[in-house]
Amino acid sequence: MKTINDFNFKDKKAIVRVDFNVPLDENFNVTDTNRIEGAKPTIDKILADGGSVILMSHLGRPKGKEEKYSLQHIVKTVSDVLGVPVQFASDCRGEIASNAAAKLLPRQVLLLENLRYYPEEEAGDVAFAKELASLGDIYVNDAFGTAHRAHASTTIIAQFFPENKCFGLLLAKEIESLNKVLNNSVKPVTAVLGGSKVSSKITVIENILDKVDHMIIGGGMTFTFVKALGGKIGDSICEDDKMELALEILKKAKEKGVQIHIPVDVVAADSFSNDANTQIVDVKEIPNGWQGLDAGPKSLENFRKVIMESKTILWNGPLGVFELEKFANGTIKLGEYIAEATANGAFSLVGGGDSVSAVKQFGLEDKMSYVSTGGGAMLEMLEGQTLPGIEAILS
Repeated sequence: MKTINDFNFKDKKAIVRVDFNVPLDENFNVTDTNRIEGAKPTIDKILADGGSVILMSHLGRPKGKEEKYSLQHIVKTVSDVLGVPVQFASDCRGEIASNAAAKLLPRQVLLLENLRYYPEEEAGDVAFAKELASLGDIYVNDAFGTAHRAHASTTIIAQFFPENKCFGLLLAKEIESLNKVLNNSVKPVTAVLGGSKVSSKITVIENILDKVDHMIIGGGMTFTFVKALGGKIGDSICEDDKMELALEILKKAKEKGVQIHIPVDVVAADSFSNDANTQIVDVKEIPNGWQGLDAGPKSLENFRKVIMESKTILWNGPLGVFELEKFANGTIKLGEYIAEATANGAFSLVGGGDSVSAVKQFGLEDKMSYVSTGGGAMLEMLEGQTLPGIEAILS
């Protein structure tokens, strides 16, 4: 696996695909700099070698050249994070881009305008990719968040750099961390899968059953399993058409010697709000008019035992509706257990939008071994898919 450490960038122009699709407030201030900070080590290495950096990214889903999606808005923040002045090209192709790239001196950084101003980017247009490729000497992909898309800048461009293409440090770390869980794990391995729907996690569950010893199932998915097993779930969320599948998963897990852990009690509420009345009930005996919105104390005790005995932990999805303070306890406790296991030497990988939001929200991010930057891309890797953006560098 070639990374930027296999290249010396002295007097070379590196064209680097980053994921600077960052959140902006109504005044266009960046409200979360994590993605920019994530790309900094890659950019620092290229500059330290005496190379120059041409950054390309998308922002949002513009329909044509919408000013609110201009990367001009983030130039100051990128400069602040990198600690070097960042130049801006008001286009990512044509004369504006090629002139700006041609004038770039060693140890300088140029940010191109939003790639998605052009439909050719998402269409994976070869001519558009060739135009982008003409700006640099070496292609670096450091955007895990878009590695599952066969877009011009993430995949197609690589063919114009048969020898001079590599992974940035962030993307390399993502691949390494996922491989550590999926292929080189220290046992016992535990996967915690939460979230509302079984249907969105089926392929993940099927792909990792051969790789784990324990699987904790939480969140809304719980109730499809409980109902399938004959439990009463009140008004809890349930995918009735996936109940057979839930039973099949349990059967397969048993055949493979994987222990599945489902909540035994829940915090049930009489409405979906912070003002709801709540009670702790057996997961199989939720009264009508009530819905399970978080894992209960006995469940958490059970989960803690499993987590503390694990050497490799994958966490994807919350245990409850953590956005509502009243139902955040299960997810917070789970995060704390994983943090404790990590401090004791386990390897923990957190990925998927909601889990990542949770660890950030509750101040647990630095206590995990690795927090993934790509929700969709990580899920596809967990499903056993080959990501086009990764394949393009490896081939």
